[in-house]
Amino acid sequence: MATDWLGSIVSINCGDSLGVYQGRVSAVDQVSQTISLTRPFHNGVKCLVPEVTFRAGDITELKILEIPGPGETQHFGDLHQTELGSSGVGCQVGINQNGTGKLVKKPASSSSVPQNIPRRTDVKSQDVTVSPQQQQCSKSYVDRHMESLSQSKSFRRRHNSWSSSSRHPNQATPKKSGSKNGQMKNKDDECFGDDIEEIPDTDFDFEGNLALFDKAAVFEEIDTYERRSGTRSRGIPNERPARYRHDENILESEPIVYRRITVPHNGSKEFCTDSGLVVPSISYELHKKLLAVAEKHGLTLERRLEMTGVCSSQMALTLLGGPNRLNPKNVHQRPTVALLCGPHVKGAQGISCGRHLANHDVQVILFLPNFVKMLESITNELSLFSKTQGQQVSSLKDLPTSPVDLVINCLDCPENAFLRDQPWYKAAVAWANQNRAPVLSIDPPVHEGEQGIDAKWSLALGLPLPLGEHAGRVYLCDIGIPQQVFQEVGINYHSPFGCKFVIPLHSA
Repeated sequence: MATDWLGSIVSINCGDSLGVYQGRVSAVDQVSQTISLTRPFHNGVKCLVPEVTFRAGDITELKILEIPGPGETQHFGDLHQTELGSSGVGCQVGINQNGTGKLVKKPASSSSVPQNIPRRTDVKSQDVTVSPQQQQCSKSYVDRHMESLSQSKSFRRRHNSWSSSSRHPNQATPKKSGSKNGQMKNKDDECFGDDIEEIPDTDFDFEGNLALFDKAAVFEEIDTYERRSGTRSRGIPNERPARYRHDENILESEPIVYRRITVPHNGSKEFCTDSGLVVPSISYELHKKLLAVAEKHGLTLERRLEMTGVCSSQMALTLLGGPNRLNPKNVHQRPTVALLCGPHVKGAQGISCGRHLANHDVQVILFLPNFVKMLESITNELSLFSKTQGQQVSSLKDLPTSPVDLVINCLDCPENAFLRDQPWYKAAVAWANQNRAPVLSIDPPVHEGEQGIDAKWSLALGLPLPLGEHAGRVYLCDIGIPQQVFQEVGINYHSPFGCKFVIPLHSA
């Protein structure tokens, strides 16, 4: 029956004179009424001797802290248990077969005597007293705690040294077998051979040791070595690697050709895009021939009007504020656009733009004088515009007297120069110049003398004309002319639009 308790971890209270012992039961003698504990701890301090024997008369209280499971009785010598009496928590350090340690916390006995933990500097000056049955360990609490958290292999090495020095003569010394254990012991001696008592008590001076490091000298030595050995890979010491934006290509490619469009007769003016591509201007005669060839290949006037209306309305919506102005929360701030159109194809382009603006909830006021006979294109565009909420007026008196958000000018046409002498034309120009709203001109004429209204922006179609300063800032619109159509009229063309249909142009 007594052998069933072998391997159990117990706590034995021997009264105030002997104190409290913890350890693992190694032997129980029913005849002599004694119990032996292996690797004992006295009042939370590890003892120097490997085994302690107690008589039944000296035991005041005995508590079982842990009962071994089946098959663990033979291997109880490979486990180590420590209890921190000051914190009230018991810690068991188990040593597995592979040498790894496992720390398990267990509640300590409530009857354990509180420990007065001496300071590290006071331990050396204290006298070590020996009880009648056991010696007390002279190690401090800090050293014991560091040993309990140290590597398990080093712990077994130190335990064997303590056991061999204080073992009873009659007890046999356990021997390790196998070359593997011997090699591991030699490695442990090399790694953990220093005595733990030699750890300095003073704090490490980080600031002082950092001041001893000369970074400039170290880097100079590295650079010198790399130059001599030819292994330099990061360039000159002060050279920084090139940094690229998210929209830049880091791969080397062919040189960029900025002049991709060439015309048979270089115009008097050249423009360039935001990316630096050169866009030359063409004469009005070449521009007219380009549109005629495109119409012959299927790009009819109706298609061109629709494309011009979409691109110009998109530009006008951007100038009016875009999503910040045109959203359901700003229904009380509907923008107002005054559209001035003449009785020609350019006027039909303006009517198409007004229809798309009206479809985007813009208040459009279309001015077009009354004529007995209109072009078919104008008639068709007016028929579509009348289906929107836009307002059409034929008298300048019906135009708003207060400034509008934007004025779109489509009055001028080089083929109908006689219209500039009409009273309604002069009155419309005077109204636009007196109104303080910005002006957008769609496909304006070439000469400044034909431009009666000073524009802030001008939208050119396909390729720009050599516009003057009265045209304001020039934008270019893609109306869908194929590349072979450009080649047919003698223009070597490569699209400068990229991902957009309307791009700004700058004077080269």
